[in-house]
Amino acid sequence: MAPAHEAYDTIGQGYALHRRPDPNIDAAIRAALGPARTVVNVGAGTGGYEPDDRLVVAVEPSRVMIAQRPRGSAPVVAAVAEALPFADGSFDASLAVLTVHHWPDPVRGLAELRRVARRHVVFTWDPAAVVAADFWLTRDYFPSLSDDLVRLAALPEVLAAFPEADVHAVPIPHDCRDGFMAAYWRRPETYLDPAVRRGISSFAARDHAEVADGLARLAEDLAAGRWLSRNHDIVERDVLDLGYRLVVAHTT
Repeated sequence: MAPAHEAYDTIGQGYALHRRPDPNIDAAIRAALGPARTVVNVGAGTGGYEPDDRLVVAVEPSRVMIAQRPRGSAPVVAAVAEALPFADGSFDASLAVLTVHHWPDPVRGLAELRRVARRHVVFTWDPAAVVAADFWLTRDYFPSLSDDLVRLAALPEVLAAFPEADVHAVPIPHDCRDGFMAAYWRRPETYLDPAVRRGISSFAARDHAEVADGLARLAEDLAAGRWLSRNHDIVERDVLDLGYRLVVAHTT
């Protein structure tokens, strides 16, 4: 398997169009950073959740993602999480947003976060909560996506690195602006857009035939009203807990 940054050099084209910071998630991250004035954003991508009221240094290995960072964004260092080019304790806080599962060696990468900062904010997901949520996209159309969310590095690995951490549920708003996998839980037709799917790494990793089959069934169910019939209980909700979690730790 290719390293994550090589994969994003391929699938990351146009990523910034559909992976914009959601105000609700952004507010939660800013609050979790607390009084930290200096922040290292590891696996920073296009820099969507970098606070503009602090001194931020971004770390991102993919040249394609770096090229999409907006003018005036934080300085970026081309490096990987497992080998951060900073001295011990260089930052007040480390930030990692939906990235740990892409790191070839999460244990080493998380140890690097502990080394270079004292406060840590990691946005990830709880595999047990994902299964309990019984999300219609994975339940009815792409069950292997759920397998990925359980298999990939997520909350258990983060808590192994930060056992003193607090964990906060982050319900996803129905109009979430950040197009990660579960963002369109109340907008099912959006998954039919190939440009949207290109911003969701889990789709990029799927077999083309599997994706085509799932999308065809989703389109048929939408047209026939079956999707609405199965999911009528969520269409009036404003937020939904789909297992996403914010981990906040303070180490010495």
